[in-house]
Amino acid sequence: MVNLASTYRNQGWWTEAEQLDVQVMKTRKRVLGDEHSSTLASMANLALTFQEQGLYNKAYLLLQQCCRLQEKVLGLEHLDTVASLKALQA
Repeated sequence: MVNLASTYRNQGWWTEAEQLDVQVMKTRKRVLGDEHSSTLASMANLALTFQEQGLYNKAYLLLQQCCRLQEKVLGLEHLDTVASLKALQA
């Protein structure tokens, strides 16, 4: 489903991408937990979808939460953390 959501994003099908991103994130939170790296990647993907739709406030708030958790779980030098921090600054 992650790849399908990415494909939807690339096609500009924002509603479909958002629905799948939300579903993936909720499932990963339930199955893997809030701080699992895959859950955090799902949060970052959903924030990207929000950002690409012009939903900047929603994207910023979710990405902020994601960055805090990534710093805690993965560390500041992890590539996912660095990418999320850069996206937060954009």
